[in-house]
Amino acid sequence: MLSFRVHLPCWCFLLMSCLQSLSANNDFFTSIGQMTDLLYTEKDLVTSLKDYIRAEENKLERVKRWADKLDSLTATAMQDPESFLGHPVNAFKLMKRLNTEWGDLESLVLSDTTDGFISNLTIQRQYFPTDADQTGAAKALLRLQDTYRLDANTISTGDLPGVKHKSLMTVEDCYELGKIAYSDVDYYHTELWMAQALKQLDEGEESTLDKVTVLDYLSYAVYQQGDIERALDYTEKLLELDPEHQRAKGNQKYFTFQLEKQKKAAEEEPEKQKDQAKKKKTEKKKPKKKASNQVMPERVKYEMLCRGEGIKLTPRRQSRLFCRYYDNKHNPSFVLSPVKQQDEWDSPYIVRYLDIISDKEIERIKELAKPRLRRATISNPITGVLETAPYRISKSAWLTGYEDPMIDKINQRIEDLTGLEMDTAEELQVANYGVGGQYEPHFDFGRKDEPDAFKELGTGNRIATWLFYMSDVSAGGATVFPDVGASVWPQKGTAVFWYNLFASGEGDYSTRHAACPVLVGNKWVSNKWIHERGQEWRRPCGLNETE
Repeated sequence: MLSFRVHLPCWCFLLMSCLQSLSANNDFFTSIGQMTDLLYTEKDLVTSLKDYIRAEENKLERVKRWADKLDSLTATAMQDPESFLGHPVNAFKLMKRLNTEWGDLESLVLSDTTDGFISNLTIQRQYFPTDADQTGAAKALLRLQDTYRLDANTISTGDLPGVKHKSLMTVEDCYELGKIAYSDVDYYHTELWMAQALKQLDEGEESTLDKVTVLDYLSYAVYQQGDIERALDYTEKLLELDPEHQRAKGNQKYFTFQLEKQKKAAEEEPEKQKDQAKKKKTEKKKPKKKASNQVMPERVKYEMLCRGEGIKLTPRRQSRLFCRYYDNKHNPSFVLSPVKQQDEWDSPYIVRYLDIISDKEIERIKELAKPRLRRATISNPITGVLETAPYRISKSAWLTGYEDPMIDKINQRIEDLTGLEMDTAEELQVANYGVGGQYEPHFDFGRKDEPDAFKELGTGNRIATWLFYMSDVSAGGATVFPDVGASVWPQKGTAVFWYNLFASGEGDYSTRHAACPVLVGNKWVSNKWIHERGQEWRRPCGLNETE
């Protein structure tokens, strides 16, 4: 117990500083910013572990010295025991050793040096990530793999664009990803990651996993995708390693039977084709219908834009985009120092403001927001209630102008540049994205089938969106508009602005947008949703629906 009291002050201060921000939170995988606290927690645990190791080494060293000393002593004594004990001092010391010193040694060996480490670990374990966090992070890797078309080996070797700290995945890591995909009945990703685990085992990587276990999952995943021939091949490889594997023996018989059945059906197919050809000759030829232009699914367009592919502006449209110094009709705040403004897209009209928020302001906003970050929510279109969603992987916090004069100053800056009333706008929302953090395609405004979307606020619909980029992102993390093909990439210190509603008050459906998964880096943004109320004289209503 004395050892615990000595060690406690060494790690207690750091522990308490970290736990304050962790205690009320979960879903660590949804925010890289909060995950950094876990690194400090782990560092503290390593320090505590090293203290424990030093204590154990010190104890063993004392035991070793005692053993070496007695080994030498007994070796001398056993040469002539009677003569040795004939010396009265030797006789006395033997009695003393056996009566007292061996008892002391027993106490030393039985002494527990783990108190400090175990107490530290027990306290901190309650703030560790959960199974849900591990599964969430694993699914994020699978999402990144699909969105950015990465093969398993690229991810496993850590060969990602823009990485500073390259990290390799072990066989166990690959196997874990495959198992999580398997639990979700996702046999496509199960195959990819079990195959990667097998590849690394074949290359000689040391692992506690054996090939039999990996091949068992792999053969079943391939079978579930309809490739019986390859499933049989993997099963036979498994049986070469473990001839008595009961499930594999049963699968081998079943797969062989199914292949023979397919082969028989293929042999009968030519006869059927001949019969069908004869029928076609007797039938009148019907004119072929022209293939209709298939609309590309939104998901495909979204992922293409995230990769930097997709629609590009024509030279004519590109020529209409400009950059300028902007003071919003000689606003007093910007007459002497106008801001840099550049057009990002023509329809919907998206503009970016450069150097519009300072590093000092960004750090202050992050400092205020970080302790309050909670899993980001979406508004239920039917009830209007805020709830979490698997397609929005981030954490957010709301900051008001009453909390810090800097927030008030930023709100005023947005008002001066947009000319829109901020009193009816929502508070500044700060968001930090997690592992593979994203927000799938959505509208910021409430549609006609969502009449109660912002009823509780009483400020009307979201007329416009202002979005600050508070960090650069090494790879991924673009804001994309799938319907029109626009991609806006994060650039620290800038902000983008667009109207969600036409001047008539009708929603502009071309503003449907998404935040692409963050492939490498840490994405911080803050946004201001501006509402209709108070804009009656600042943005007069248009006469046409789409004006």
